[in-house]
Amino acid sequence: MSGRKVSLLLALLVVLLTSVSLAKPAAVHAADKPLVYGIYATPLEEPWPNVIHQALLAAEKDGQITYKHTDNIGYSGDMEKVLRDAATKDKPTLIIGDGFGNEEAIRAVAADYPKIAFAFGSELGSTDPNLSVFDNWIHEPAYLCGLIAGSVTKSNIVGVVAALPIPEVNRLVNAFEQGALEANAKVQIRVTYINSFFDPATAKEAALAQIDAGADVLYAERFGVIDAAKERKVLVFGNMVDQNSLAPDYVVTGPVWSMTPTVSYLLKQIAAGVYTAQDLKDFSMMAKGGSLLAPLHNFEKTLAPATLDLVKKRQDEILKGKFRVEINEKAPADSKTLNKK
Repeated sequence: MSGRKVSLLLALLVVLLTSVSLAKPAAVHAADKPLVYGIYATPLEEPWPNVIHQALLAAEKDGQITYKHTDNIGYSGDMEKVLRDAATKDKPTLIIGDGFGNEEAIRAVAADYPKIAFAFGSELGSTDPNLSVFDNWIHEPAYLCGLIAGSVTKSNIVGVVAALPIPEVNRLVNAFEQGALEANAKVQIRVTYINSFFDPATAKEAALAQIDAGADVLYAERFGVIDAAKERKVLVFGNMVDQNSLAPDYVVTGPVWSMTPTVSYLLKQIAAGVYTAQDLKDFSMMAKGGSLLAPLHNFEKTLAPATLDLVKKRQDEILKGKFRVEINEKAPADSKTLNKK
């Protein structure tokens, strides 16, 4: 064989070996990525599932997971079918979502697929071996919002429009009221539950009724209230995400929920092969970075210095474990729950 042919063969061999060595790590990396399936009862327009969704999108962007999702499933019985289809056809490593209103379906499917990790928003407990629970424990920043609300109201009437009188919602309402009364003992908190997790039209209608009854500050625990505040030009506090962009002149701040600490913990457990069913509550607390007070934006310049100082003092005390916001999960005695239409 001539020297030229030997050189060509060696060159081809190098190209082949290089191609194999470059392709192999990419294939292994793809196989190593766990598939996470997000399954949500309400549409992603609603902040609650969107917080989970955004944390998972960020994890996918960082190359940690492959992510698929289905939203707006509702509460009519479709959840179990969607869960079973995902578990059977996609075989994800983790299924995650909002479980409120679909508890029985989620727990039934999780029991039938013990090798899949399940993590769902729930007011109930975890179930061995594979169902963990979490919730938006944002009562601490809700309390901080109350401090501001009690300080800025001129009518001494503050309205709250919330979902349903369930523990998860009640603790936010009560923490907000705790803060408002600490700042202003004369304040009255009027609470309307719209009897739905997502009904923007009804939430707006309830907010308008509260404004007509004298409320000059609102807490938008549900989506739709900010539209009423903007229309009537009253101050309002958002919920779960920074909603200032919806009405910059009226949204003061709001409690923000982050699922990033929870998702990071779950992925570390899965990667280590030590996933266990547990209540993930602590990862949504302020001390873990799971909740925070949204930026004050332009209101940083207009709020009274004494109010800003009080909020900063309490925030620092919460983060250092020196101040505990009361967890009260009972519906306020004077609250009103709208009938379902």
